[in-house]
Amino acid sequence: MNKTVLLFVTLFSFISSTAQYSKEWKEPSKESQAYSQQREQITEPPYGLDKVEALINVIKEDEEGNHVMDKKTYQSLTLRQKFTYHMLHAESYSQNCDGYPTLQDEHKKIFGHLPELFGEEEWSERQLKFFTGNKDSVIKLMKLCIEKDKRIGLNFKHAIVEMNAKEMIPFLVKIYDMERKDHDILTVLLLLMKNNEYEPFLASSSNKKLYGDDSRYYEAYLVLNKANQDLIIKRATDYHNGISK
Repeated sequence: MNKTVLLFVTLFSFISSTAQYSKEWKEPSKESQAYSQQREQITEPPYGLDKVEALINVIKEDEEGNHVMDKKTYQSLTLRQKFTYHMLHAESYSQNCDGYPTLQDEHKKIFGHLPELFGEEEWSERQLKFFTGNKDSVIKLMKLCIEKDKRIGLNFKHAIVEMNAKEMIPFLVKIYDMERKDHDILTVLLLLMKNNEYEPFLASSSNKKLYGDDSRYYEAYLVLNKANQDLIIKRATDYHNGISK
């Protein structure tokens, strides 16, 4: 096949696939878009917030694209200020070349994974060690913020999963049951059961659908209905009760 023919075939294939995508794609409903925006909201801890934000704004990018606060400045922060810093800022650059496609009817789904938190950035090893090394304090500070705001920001949800804070399951259930509107709280419960290899969950059809070989990572979901809500809460509660004995 000569170059001219190959170019024509490639161009035709691209146009055909683009046309097919345009034909199938539709804009999500306003309700779906509003819920999608809600899923991405973070919690801004109040502890030294103005000071921490000012320090974040002057951090210089290194040769690898990371934005790391210098050690001297970092060590001068109190534990609460460090908590605020980590919840608002990711130090490590991690390019994500694949953009997420638009999802339909997000408000009608219980997803297997949380939305991305920092885009092309992620928490550094130093930041993850802060969470795990100060787990009790981090949980206490998160609970204070959550009880005040009556909501759990995306950054807090990611931190709970990163710390494997399974002791927070009763608290998460309590917050979810207040309105049953933030279904990513159920996602956190699912991830805690999965990551801790809770056998009754691993053997379930829910696990296969969300995390099996044929699942599509962030697109995988369970239908939002009372039966699924209640089942996730029951399994998570049973898991917590089992490890608390």
